[in-house]
Amino acid sequence: MSSSDRQRVERTGPRRARLTAAPGTAPEPIPADETTDAPAGAEGAAGASGPNDARMRNDVPPHY
Repeated sequence: MSSSDRQRVERTGPRRARLTAAPGTAPEPIPADETTDAPAGAEGAAGASGPNDARMRNDVPPHY
């Protein structure tokens, strides 16, 4: 691996820095509804629902 293929630290201010994108990745995140890896019709764990999922999503702790 050459030094040009690695991530670099870029200074963005006097006390801040960020990493460049890793090789082979997109610099911006892909929204969940635009995934390209999942085959059509495959929802995976995110789309699976159980008998009490709706209740668990609506439950909030008492301090809310």
